[in-house]
Amino acid sequence: MSYTDSPLPDLNTLASLVRDAAREELLPRFNRIGHEVKADGSLLTEADLAVDRRLRSALADAWPQLAFLSEEMTAQQQHALLADTSRPLWCLDPLDGTSNFAAGIPLYAVSIALLIEGRPRLAVTYDPVRDECFSASEGKGAWLNGQRLTTKSFDTPLSRGVALVDLKRLPTPLARRLAETPPYGSQRNLGSCALEWAWLAAGRGHVYLHGGQKLWDLAAGILLLTEAGGRALTLDGHPPCCSGTGPHSAMAALDPALFETWQHWLAGPHGEGP
Repeated sequence: MSYTDSPLPDLNTLASLVRDAAREELLPRFNRIGHEVKADGSLLTEADLAVDRRLRSALADAWPQLAFLSEEMTAQQQHALLADTSRPLWCLDPLDGTSNFAAGIPLYAVSIALLIEGRPRLAVTYDPVRDECFSASEGKGAWLNGQRLTTKSFDTPLSRGVALVDLKRLPTPLARRLAETPPYGSQRNLGSCALEWAWLAAGRGHVYLHGGQKLWDLAAGILLLTEAGGRALTLDGHPPCCSGTGPHSAMAALDPALFETWQHWLAGPHGEGP
C-alpha cells in the first residue's frame, strides 16, 4: 500500500506543534537577536534555527515515518530528499520573513506543508504576532483559527483591487509595466511569502505576483489558496511545481474569474508578461 492510501496526520495536532514552536521560539527572540547573511544573500537568525530544531524533533516524535525538508538544510540534502517524489515529507520554512524579523517588523510566520508525490496535502501557516493559524487539508478546505475560508467572487474591477506583488524578482519589462501602468488599485509587499499566500486566501488581497519563490515559500500557501477557492499558476501558465526547490514564479487570484482577468493583463498587449 502506498502512502497515498494511508490516513493523513491530524491537522489540529500539526497546527498545535507549529503554534507552540512559534510562540516559544520566535516571540521571545523578536527584536533581541542579531543575524548573519547566508551564501544566497538571505538572512539567518538563531530564531530560524531554533524553530527548525524544535519542529524537526516534534514531527519525528509524532510521525516518525515521514521525512523532513527545511529551508535551513544544505542544497545537497534538499535535492537528495526531493529526488524520491514517492517519499512523503514535511516541507518547512521555520521563519518566513526573516528580514522583517531581524529589522523589528512584525510580519513573519512559520509555514509547513506535507508533500506526497510532489503535491501539498496538508498546510499550516502560523503568524504568532496576531495569533492567526491558517490551515488546509486537500479536498477538505482551508481555515483561519478554525473558521472556514471561502473566497467570494470579486465583483468590482481589478482596477479597484489590492495586489500583493514583489517587483524585484520579476522580469524587468514586466516590473516596469506594473510600475508605470498598474491595473490594480493599490499594491503591497509584506516581505513574507507565506503571509501573502495566507492573506490572499483570507481575502485580504485580490491578486498576487512573485517572480521567484522557493518550494518552502509556496507549498503551504498554494494549498491554502486553492482550498479557499482561489487559483494559481506560474507566469508561463503551468501548475505550480512542488517537486523541486525552485525558484518558481507565481501568479494568483482569490477567485477563478479574477484570475482570468489578471492572467490576461499579465500576458498583455506588449507580450512582456511571461
